[in-house]
Amino acid sequence: MLAALRLWSARQWWSTGAAAVTTAVVIAVPTAMVPTPVFDRAVPTTWWAWPALVATSVLGGLLVATYVRRPDGPRAERLDRRGTAGGLLTFFAVGCPVCNKVALLALGYTGALQWFAPVQPVLAVGGVALLGWALRSRLRGQLACPVVPPAGPTAVREPLSRPSRG
Repeated sequence: MLAALRLWSARQWWSTGAAAVTTAVVIAVPTAMVPTPVFDRAVPTTWWAWPALVATSVLGGLLVATYVRRPDGPRAERLDRRGTAGGLLTFFAVGCPVCNKVALLALGYTGALQWFAPVQPVLAVGGVALLGWALRSRLRGQLACPVVPPAGPTAVREPLSRPSRG
């Protein structure tokens, strides 16, 4: 993975920084980890939420940069959903357990504190793990040789028969 990072352009590193800061803001502001006049927390931020936010921001920034096209490189393939899922898990993990409307509606105030709050560190670890897995896959793919589809008359094959609509 480090070999792939060494090949990155300045554009990719700038994208990493911008995406990491954006990820931190998008998670920290609505979850009220950073106090604002718009959002408030009923339960204080836990000690483990800050390292989870930092890890998610760094991994998310690196993951976004893997999609930045180099001038000499091919277009990026479709997005990896593991990174998105990892970011969402971290968002739910670091948020206030009773401010989460889904948890509050499903479990009530007491249930959110008794059932959802203890699960939040597990969600944070799962989110960081998903982001790490997605980043590892993307970086390994940057070092692999691209598969070029075969050209010529054998490249396109017609189906032998059409399925009936019956």
